[in-house]
Amino acid sequence: MDLSIIVPTYNERENVRTLTERVTAVLTGCGYSYELLFVDDSRDDTPAILEMLQAQYPQVRFTHRSSERGLASAVVKGFSLARGNYIVVMDADLQHPPELLPVIMKRLARAEVVIPSRFIGGGSDGGLNAFRKLVSWTARVIGRLSIQRLRAISDCTSGFFGLHRSVIAQARLDPIGWKILMEVLVKGAYRSVHEIPYTFVARDSGASKMTWKDQYDYLRHIVRLARHSPEEARFFTFCLIGAAGVPVNLLALTLLLNFFSFDVAFASVVASFVAMVHNFFWNDSITWRMERKPAFWRRWKQFIQFAFVSALSIAITAAFAHTFHINGWNPVAGQLVGIVLATWWSFTANDRWTWGRPETRPDFVVTREYAGETP
Repeated sequence: MDLSIIVPTYNERENVRTLTERVTAVLTGCGYSYELLFVDDSRDDTPAILEMLQAQYPQVRFTHRSSERGLASAVVKGFSLARGNYIVVMDADLQHPPELLPVIMKRLARAEVVIPSRFIGGGSDGGLNAFRKLVSWTARVIGRLSIQRLRAISDCTSGFFGLHRSVIAQARLDPIGWKILMEVLVKGAYRSVHEIPYTFVARDSGASKMTWKDQYDYLRHIVRLARHSPEEARFFTFCLIGAAGVPVNLLALTLLLNFFSFDVAFASVVASFVAMVHNFFWNDSITWRMERKPAFWRRWKQFIQFAFVSALSIAITAAFAHTFHINGWNPVAGQLVGIVLATWWSFTANDRWTWGRPETRPDFVVTREYAGETP
């Protein structure tokens, strides 16, 4: 068989028939064999509808899981059941257009992984409201910042992608939550990725399944994937040391105010300096411990560079909080955006400048096409 289309479903009774009809319409007469494989975790009557579709359409198969749940694990189950040489993963909620399937198949003839992207020229994430756009952007930036292999991918959190079966043939996939593409990109075997633009459309039927637990599982997934590389471990060590610097800062501030009667502003500056010294020492000792240690006077230069980077990070965070506030948006959201960007800046600048590590390059090639192009 040429193509397996894996669709995880959870209470999608309103959409599975429409999806099947659209897939059938676009692939009829395409010249290759395919199957539409639903992996269902539903608690409603979606399995009954899928059973009828299986009887009506010879290309439709489905399996129902009663003891497991989770989008990513459903996709992994689909991988194990798929018969096709090529595999496409897509959602059942019609936000991923089936009309892109022939294009994905053509691009898989020259790339091992094909990712429809919302974030290259001609793409759009217009199907998300403002809050979900912010959540999606934050998740995407955290993923790309945390894991080196994801940095070259514009839409690494997408649930819509195609690949050669060989990419996952030897991979030990053990995802948490819902971002299976990240698991594939970190653990899969491939040398080429191709991105094509697409428009993420608004959901017509059913309700979004996103919960706060999903966000927590996403962060757990990031941490688990980070264990695969010293580069990722370095970033997380940097973040942990930065977090440990917060109580150091607060303790120093409390001592200076209560036992030495310092002026509040001066005490704040001194406390921040103490925390900065703390962070520099531990980052030098742990995060970048493998780097060659320079002469004593050059260590002072490194500390000055570290202090400059830290000061600019504070300015970046404050600028975003202020920008959100003056535009009538939630300043806490602005602070969060600022923290994410400042963390990226701080780690990258210290890694490349303060400790002088060479930039690491991905071991695969990423190509992109834009709306209207015919590569």
